[in-house]
Amino acid sequence: MLNIAQIKNGIVIDHIRSGQGIRIFNWLGLGRASYNVAFVVNANSNRMDRKDIIKIDNTIEINFDILGLIGPDITVNVIEKGLIIKKIKLSLPGRVENILICKNPRCITSTEACAPHIFHLEDPQAGIYRCEYCDETRSAADFR
Repeated sequence: MLNIAQIKNGIVIDHIRSGQGIRIFNWLGLGRASYNVAFVVNANSNRMDRKDIIKIDNTIEINFDILGLIGPDITVNVIEKGLIIKKIKLSLPGRVENILICKNPRCITSTEACAPHIFHLEDPQAGIYRCEYCDETRSAADFR
């Protein structure tokens, strides 16, 4: 049985789809962290069959919109004094800016460098987003 020490103050990112944990680990720059980080790959899960888990023994800022695009089923537990004080269940964000990129060559975002790429969630079930300017659609899976 794998034994990972309990963290005192920090964050546990749980219910990461198996194989996606490394992407989150790298995105957060945890390989260069000066604090303890545990990265568990392919852990058994009753809910998901297999999952990845990241335990961070420090409080850090996380963009939940990006994390929600990577895995809308992810749960973030905030730990203080060894206890879970807050449980954040992620979902697909309703609006994202400069995360998804519009692929339409006629879109203003392709011709104007300062125009932000803004997408609105159109179909939550399918994870489809629509460009605010040209109505081009992108899937949240394009970001994953």
